[in-house]
Amino acid sequence: MIEVGDKAPEFDLPAAGGKRVSAALLRGRRYALYFYPKADTSGCTVQAQGVQENLAALEKAGITVIGVSPDPVKKIEAFAKKYGLTFTLASDADQSLAAAYDAWVEKSMYGRKYMGMERSTFLVSADGTVEAIWRKVKPAEHAALLLAAA
Repeated sequence: MIEVGDKAPEFDLPAAGGKRVSAALLRGRRYALYFYPKADTSGCTVQAQGVQENLAALEKAGITVIGVSPDPVKKIEAFAKKYGLTFTLASDADQSLAAAYDAWVEKSMYGRKYMGMERSTFLVSADGTVEAIWRKVKPAEHAALLLAAA
C-alpha cells in the first residue's frame, strides 16, 4: 500500500478539453490527485464544487488539483461544463493509476461485492513524493482538508 514518503507513481492520462496530464508535466510542482467514483453524481458533484470554490486559494498555496475518475473523457467533459469546473479532470478508464495508488478497491453494496473507486486524495510534493494521504474522504470536507495541508 502506498504511504506518505513513497515516490508518487508515474502517470499520463487523457483529460477534459483534449489535454493530457502526467507526473512528468507536474514535476517541480505540488499537486493533489483526488480519486472520485463517478462524474455527475451527488457526492462527486459536492466534492468537485468544493474544490472549484477554493481553487484560487489552493493555487495561491501552490497546489495544482487533478480529479481522477474511471469515467470516459466525454463524460468528465460534460461534468466539467455542467458545473463550470476549471481544474483538470482526468480519465483513468483502465483504473491503472487508481490501482497504483491503492484507490481501486473491493466494495460491497447490498451484499454484492464489486471493484470500484475509493474516494481518496494524495498530496504530492514538488520532489515527487507523497506528502499526505486522505482515504474515504467525505465530499463536503475535501477542500478544507486540502486547504489545511497547504
